[in-house]
Amino acid sequence: MQGILDRRLLVVTGKGGVGKTTVAAALGLVAAERGRRVLVVEFGGHDRLCGVFGTPPGEPGEQRRLVPGLSSLSLDPDRALMEWLQALGGRVSGRVLGSSGTFQYFAAAAPGARELVSMVKVWKLTGGSSARARRGAPDLVILDAPATGHALGLLRSPETFGRIARVGPIVRDTGHVRALLADPERSAYLAVAQGTDMAVTETIELQAGLREAIGRDLSGVVVNGLLPRRFSAPEMERIAALAQPGRRGDSGLAGAAARAAREVHSRSSFQHGQVTRLRRRGFEVLALPFLWQPELDAESLHALAGRLDQGLRREDARAG
Repeated sequence: MQGILDRRLLVVTGKGGVGKTTVAAALGLVAAERGRRVLVVEFGGHDRLCGVFGTPPGEPGEQRRLVPGLSSLSLDPDRALMEWLQALGGRVSGRVLGSSGTFQYFAAAAPGARELVSMVKVWKLTGGSSARARRGAPDLVILDAPATGHALGLLRSPETFGRIARVGPIVRDTGHVRALLADPERSAYLAVAQGTDMAVTETIELQAGLREAIGRDLSGVVVNGLLPRRFSAPEMERIAALAQPGRRGDSGLAGAAARAAREVHSRSSFQHGQVTRLRRRGFEVLALPFLWQPELDAESLHALAGRLDQGLRREDARAG
């Protein structure tokens, strides 16, 4: 994972529901605390981070400052496509264009159009090809990408759309996006998983899909929500004895507690086994602990950022 926060673009994806937005935001905090200007782009029109940091939500597509050095932006693919078509159509209003049959037909008939225009917008957020624009752009754009399958479609969009579009301004921008996604000096890819068989399998498939789509590898994997290993083998033997039915002097409470401890230990062991599975495949893995609270807040996010910062520094020291 060496230097992933030093790129212009960091794409974060993985199985749905594993905490991609949480990890993207925590990485943004790490980079901001290291002195970088960071923009987290939430894909799909979502705007979760303003709520976490207590920031009033802005208009769609508007950057919102969360903490010093860290901002967020909600990117709606339909809106991005509409804005692009509106720019081509001159004075046609977005409301008229969005309700027209022509827009709906184009959006349905042009494979990858929404995805490509969205990626063009991300490319422009990184500073595009203009030196002046790069001076005003964030140092790092973290794309909180959709789940694995959709994310791969997003990354394939320059190739997909390029098959049907041969001329025009979008073709030029397609080349810029393709170059950004392919350049290991400017972009990196990070998977988020949980310690489940399905999430880890999807991460392995993501690696294969990434290679096939753009010839790149994952820089690493963050395993989110990992339970700690609380008991040693001798301690588990003593706990197992407590769980024996009919044990003399057992009021039932000790047995219930022992069975609960054994269940948690089993689940933790399985999760750590999935981490080992990833490492055996050659992935660099950082783990984030399970948070025992119903909702994520800014304080918890800062705590996770601290864990990620420590892990990234260890990886950098090992690689150096």
